[in-house]
Amino acid sequence: MKTNTTRTFYLVPYLAWMVLFVVAPILLVAYYSFFDISGQFTLDNYKNFFTSVYLKLTLSSFWYAFLITLISLIIAYPTAYLLTKTKHKQLWLLLIIIPSWINLLLKTYSFIGIFGLYGPINAFLDAIGIGSKQILFTDFSFIFVSVYIFIPFMILPIFNALDKLNPALIDASRDLGASPWTTFQKVILPLTMNGVKSGIQVVFIPALSLFMITRLIAGNKVITLGTAIEQQFLVTQNWGMGSTIAVFLIIFMVVIMIITNQRDKGASINGKIK
Repeated sequence: MKTNTTRTFYLVPYLAWMVLFVVAPILLVAYYSFFDISGQFTLDNYKNFFTSVYLKLTLSSFWYAFLITLISLIIAYPTAYLLTKTKHKQLWLLLIIIPSWINLLLKTYSFIGIFGLYGPINAFLDAIGIGSKQILFTDFSFIFVSVYIFIPFMILPIFNALDKLNPALIDASRDLGASPWTTFQKVILPLTMNGVKSGIQVVFIPALSLFMITRLIAGNKVITLGTAIEQQFLVTQNWGMGSTIAVFLIIFMVVIMIITNQRDKGASINGKIK
C-alpha cells in the first residue's frame, strides 16, 4: 500500500506538467481551429485545408523534411560508426554535440554571412575563377543549414546504439564467412535500428515544422507547415486557420511517432526468459 501511495505521489507533478503544458495547449489549439477570423464558429477551416493550396504545402513540407532526414541519416550513420572506433570517442562526440548548444537564431544568422554574396564561400569561388553565386535564399542553403542544425540529434542515438552493440556478434558473422556488407546488412543495421528510428523521430518531426530557417535562409521561397502557421497567426491574424494547420501538424507528428516507434526486442526476450 505504501509503495503504491508513494508511486502515486511522485506521479502527481508529472501528470500536472503533462496536463498543463501538453494536453491543455493541444485542446486550446483544437478549440480555436473551429473559429474563423471574425470569431464565428465554422468548419470552413478544415474544408480549406483540403484545398490544393494546403495539400501542396503539406506535400512540400513532407518532401523537405524527408530530404533533411535522409541526408542527415546518410552522414550520421557512418560518422557514428567511425566514432565508436576512435580512441577518445566520448570527446569527439562532445565536440559534435557542442554546436547544438549554441542559440539557433545565432547559428542561422552566421550562415547568412557565410552564404552571402560577400561571404567566405563566394570569396573562395571568386578566387578559383568560378565567380560569385546566389547561394543564399535557395533550396540548397535551406537544406544545408537544416542538416547542419539537426545532424547532432541524428548522430547521438545512432552512436548509442552502435556503442552498445556486442562486437562478438560481428566477429561471429565474419568467422562464418559473411562479407562486410552482409555483416552490416544482416547484423549491424538490424541491431541498431532502434537508434536509427530515434534519430528519424528527432529530426523528421521538427523538420516538418521549420519556420525561422525558411524565412532567414530560404527567404520564404521554401514554405512549410510551420511557415504557414506563423503567417496565419502573425500576418493575417487568422488564428482559426493557423490552429487548423497546427492540428493537422500534430496529427502528422503522432502518426510519425507511431510508425517509428521502437521496442527493445532484446529486453522483451530477456523478460520472457526470466
